[in-house]
Order: sequence, then structure tokens, then C-alpha cells
Amino acid sequence: MPDTTAVPSTGASSARRGHPGAWRGPSIDLGQQHPRHGERVIKVLLVAAAWLSVGVTVGIVVSLLAPTVTFFTHVGIVDFLFGTEWTAGFGNKFSWTDKAWGVLPLVVATAIVTVIALAVAVPLGLGAAIYLSEYASERVRKVLKPILEVLAGVPTVVYGFLALTIFTPIFAHVVRFDTIHNMLSPGIVMGFMIVPTIASLGEDAMSAVPLALRQGSYALGANRMKTTLRVVFPAALSGIVAAIVLGISRAVGETMIVTIAAGSRAQLTFDPREGAQTMTGFIAQIASGDAPQGSPVYYSLFAVGALLFAITLLINLASIRLVRKYRQVY
Repeated sequence: MPDTTAVPSTGASSARRGHPGAWRGPSIDLGQQHPRHGERVIKVLLVAAAWLSVGVTVGIVVSLLAPTVTFFTHVGIVDFLFGTEWTAGFGNKFSWTDKAWGVLPLVVATAIVTVIALAVAVPLGLGAAIYLSEYASERVRKVLKPILEVLAGVPTVVYGFLALTIFTPIFAHVVRFDTIHNMLSPGIVMGFMIVPTIASLGEDAMSAVPLALRQGSYALGANRMKTTLRVVFPAALSGIVAAIVLGISRAVGETMIVTIAAGSRAQLTFDPREGAQTMTGFIAQIASGDAPQGSPVYYSLFAVGALLFAITLLINLASIRLVRKYRQVY
């Protein structure tokens, strides 16, 4: 008969019972790891890039601060912000009392051009993002998205000449312009310019939505359009808001399109058919060297630049708050 005497267990069984001589597998010391110098270098570069961006921002503020303070020692802040006449760019008189320093016409012109650009860019950009994310096949997406992003690399001076030489004559058959310069054409062309920004970032945000949300919506009987508008779009809202705000920031800071096609006449008007000078248009005009250094017009350049910087900062702060409010983590 076979021997049925129990054999003492060893190995894993003894280890589970805490046997002194049990086998515990290979010893791994987590503290003895090989140094990863490449990761340290990458970390240093990333930290340096972050601090460089902070340093550039601080440098911009410092460069604007002293001339802006000098400007406001001669011009009141209330008169500057709410004045309805701006004549800093006209004539050869360089005294403080011979100029009107109300920046409101420049701000209104900037706002009108930006609103027109957003009216064009937001529907087109979000429509392109929805198509690329939810409807286009992988092959079509690989072709269309790079082509769409190429538009972002076109020099803005090209858009300006398109607005002046092509869009303005075309719109002149429908809308009557008093002069060749107007705010409608550069606003529409600027909208086409920022479409790739909104479309690309919006598509990235919608593509990041988990597939399980779409499948759950389809399981409840929703079609693709309802799933896109009621499930995917709200889930990607924080990224979409960030894309739109980035488009706003780019429209506010655009220079060459409005300099070429909007004109250099600073007037307070709400009619987009008329020409008007924006804040960036004034900066481009004065920065070309027409104003002597140390003159009142020279200091007004920095005051307008500081106001533009403050507006862009407020837009970015508002975008951060909106992104945090609608952010969803999966």
C-alpha cells in the first residue's frame, strides 16, 4: 500500500503560515533604484519653462508700469476710460492739452470687431469640432484636421489684405460702405482666422469624453445628434469654453487685420459698416516710429497697451473660473 504519511508543507504554504524557514521569493529593495537622469533633466526643463512664462509676464508688467504711471500723472483715469474722443494719433502737436485722451472709441471698435469674429468663428469652429469628433471617420479626421490647422499658420497680414481687397468689394454690393475701411470685413476674416483654434481645441475636448457615455446614451435610444448635443457636448463643456475664450483673446489682440482693413480713424461708432481704429491698430500706428520718445503720444502707447493687457487678463481669469466650474473628471 502507498505510504500516506503527511509530508510537511514548504514554500508558499509555509510562508502563509509564517514558517521560519519558509521561502519568501526574491528580495527587492525599492530604495536601491538606478538614477534616472533623463527624467531629472526633463523635470528641470519643464520647471524652467513654467518660470520663464511667469518671468515674461512680469517683464511685460514692469515695462508697461513706469510709462503708464507717467501718462496718468497728466491724464485722469476716468477721462481716459470714459472719454469719447481720441485724437492722440492725429497732428504734430505734442502737448498734453492739445490732445483728447478718451480711449472709449478704441475699446468699442475692438469689441465690435471681436463680436463679429466670434459670430463667425464659434458656429463654424464648434460645427467642425462636432463633425471631426462624432461623425468623421478616422481616415477623414487624419486628413481634415491637419488641413484645418494649417489655417492657423497663415500670416495675419494675408488675412488683412483679403479683407481689404476681396471681402470689402464683395460686401459692397450688399452693404453700402462710406469708405473702403470698415469693421465688418476684418471682423469676418478674423473669424475665419480663429476657426482652427476653436475647432481643434473643441475636437480634442470632445474626443476626450469616455466612450461609455456615448454607449449609455445609445442604449437608452438616443440617436447620434442627441447624444452629441446632450451628452458629449455638456461633458466637454470646460474644454469648449477654454477654446472659445482662447479665440476671444486672439481676436482682441489681433493687429495686422484691423490695421490694414479697419482704418486708422478713431471714432466712437457702433455701425460696423464704418471704419474705426482699434487698440491694437493704434499701437501698430504709433509703434511705427511716428511719435518721438518721451512725448505724450509715446506715453499713450503704453497706457493703451496696459489697458489691453488688463482686458486680456480679465478674459483669462474669467475663463479659468468657467473651466473650473464646468470641469468634469472621469
